[in-house]
Amino acid sequence: MAVASRKWSLGIDVGGTFTDIVLSGADGEVHTTKTPSTKDQSDGVLAGIGKIAGQIGLTLASLLSDVSIIVHGTTVATNALLEYRGAKVGLITTEGFRDELEFRRSYKESTFNPRLEAPHAICPRRLRIGVPERVDSKGAVLTALDETAVRKAARFLAAEGVQAISVCYLFSFIRPDHERRTRELIEEECPGLYVSLSHEVLPEIREFERVSTTVVNAYVGPAIKSYISHLDDKLRAEGFAGELFIMQSNGGMLTAAETTRHAVGTLLSGPAGGVTAAAMIGELAGYKNLMTVDMGGTSYDISVIANLTPGMTTESWLARYRIALPMLDIHTIGAGGGSIAWIDNGGALRVGPESAGSLPGPACYGRGGTRPTTTDVNLILGLLNPDFFLGGEMKLDIKAATEAVRVHVAEPLGIGVIEAAQAISEIVNNNMADASHLVTTRRGLDPRDFALVAVGGAGALHAGRQAELLGMTSVLVPAAGPVFCALGDTVANLKVSESRTHFGKLATLDIADLNARFDEMEAVARRRLAGQNVTDDFELRRGLDLRYEGEVHELTVPLRTRTRRVTALNIDATVRAFHDQHEQLFAHKDVNHPVELLTLRVDVVGVRDTIRLCGASFGSENAAEAVKNTRPIWFSGGRADATVYDGEKLRPGHFITGPAAIENWGTTIIVYPDQEALIDSYGNCIIENGRAGSLQ
Repeated sequence: MAVASRKWSLGIDVGGTFTDIVLSGADGEVHTTKTPSTKDQSDGVLAGIGKIAGQIGLTLASLLSDVSIIVHGTTVATNALLEYRGAKVGLITTEGFRDELEFRRSYKESTFNPRLEAPHAICPRRLRIGVPERVDSKGAVLTALDETAVRKAARFLAAEGVQAISVCYLFSFIRPDHERRTRELIEEECPGLYVSLSHEVLPEIREFERVSTTVVNAYVGPAIKSYISHLDDKLRAEGFAGELFIMQSNGGMLTAAETTRHAVGTLLSGPAGGVTAAAMIGELAGYKNLMTVDMGGTSYDISVIANLTPGMTTESWLARYRIALPMLDIHTIGAGGGSIAWIDNGGALRVGPESAGSLPGPACYGRGGTRPTTTDVNLILGLLNPDFFLGGEMKLDIKAATEAVRVHVAEPLGIGVIEAAQAISEIVNNNMADASHLVTTRRGLDPRDFALVAVGGAGALHAGRQAELLGMTSVLVPAAGPVFCALGDTVANLKVSESRTHFGKLATLDIADLNARFDEMEAVARRRLAGQNVTDDFELRRGLDLRYEGEVHELTVPLRTRTRRVTALNIDATVRAFHDQHEQLFAHKDVNHPVELLTLRVDVVGVRDTIRLCGASFGSENAAEAVKNTRPIWFSGGRADATVYDGEKLRPGHFITGPAAIENWGTTIIVYPDQEALIDSYGNCIIENGRAGSLQ
């Protein structure tokens, strides 16, 4: 394994409210900090690195000169798509198929709403041009590429001011010659434009999924390319001489150069780090089945890890556009600390999805916000200490929070401020519990079989109540919970995912041809990982997309072999696993029904030598030395006096009974009534729920 010469690694995660920084050394030394996110994300990144440098007595330049690797989780692509601020995009496609992007396979989010507007057109019809060319399903050329038409289309799109051109031809995933030639022609006619080819982005069957993913890649590509280049220049100017990597939606990291070509792979760049860290922390704490919930300033992200393996999906929708790449299965709702409480036209109390963000932020931030948010409610109910937010770096204004709830919720509903705050809190908690059921019970999983991993700045405030609502036994609040995604960035491995459509019945599968195709996919993946100097230790993971004959959707099933060669025995074992997986998800299997293969999948993972957290021995259970005071907290069952602990003084072995509040820099952990907490060897807080076992 390649060994970097410098001492430090940096994990950086930019959220809607804060930018999180984790600095780690090879000896297990870890430092963390937060800084407000900025409009230009690179400003917040440099400010955060400078802040953490000061914590260890260094300047920004002296620290960066000693950093070997930076892994960055960014929301640049996500924000560009969600806010529809991406590049002006054109599409060149097979003549007669330019409306595929709008047909959407007739998918409509609200089937019975005739007034539902079409998605915002990130590639308007007038910028979608069909050109004569045609390849059939076997790869034979039916109509040669009309190069004159391509040149004319490229010139027209350039004259219209497009910043990126996406290219998606029929069956180009089988024969990509026409798309490759089209790129050459575009570069001749209008050099400098960002070009996105479907056979490089998603070489799979299903035209809508492919064109949608390819267009989104072009839509966010220029922003990602510009941001990475801008950030890299600023880092180099401050003395950084190491390698910059970007966190990917598949849970791995990728070189900056490769990321610019596959920008769509960063749409879950931020929360992906949290899932990676959860698997590591869960293994250390002795939990194999985990449900990770990340509550930040804007969103609540939920993911499931079964047997220490994060769930993956190829069926993601974001901003009403289909993204068919393999991505971590992360379900997101608008329920963060900044989520705004409001009353709808029918007089019902609602919370989110609109967020106050970082500016103006919640009313209690004192930055001009006047509308009530989840953070304001948590302050009013006593879950937060107004004098100890971010360890005392920020003071919260409880009067402003109270006024916001009074004016916008309590008075309109004719109730008191505390009652209004409790109602808002319960709505938030039930919204989060309902979202948790979407990734568990609706997929054949019982949440009671999982431990809840609560991260993000606000996650530990609500985790105890989530455990009650979901009937879960254990809650794990990691010591690095407030900066968990950044921690995950520091321990992420390199990863490239490749896929190829290869349709056929398993009963007549050509095993030799299958192995040849897998070898080709692995070679492509390894080329995409070239140019890095952090590891030469690679793992190969393969999978098959299988379905029963007659079905229109498939399941991805891991293909496990002891050697590089796939054998008939391996295929038989994979089919048995498919039957079991189908039964778990759909309560049905038919082992006598023919099974079809649709897609081959390969992951090449570059395993890094990352930080190794060091555990400490247990001491006394008595945590009296960490007690700060008591304060009243309003729980769902009423008011209770809670013991407040200084998280910095808690040590492995300390035992705490609820109700209690543990105040740490960056987060407060609430131990609800009838719950107990233990500090484990790694400083994580393990909460046991006395009301577990039944879904509420």
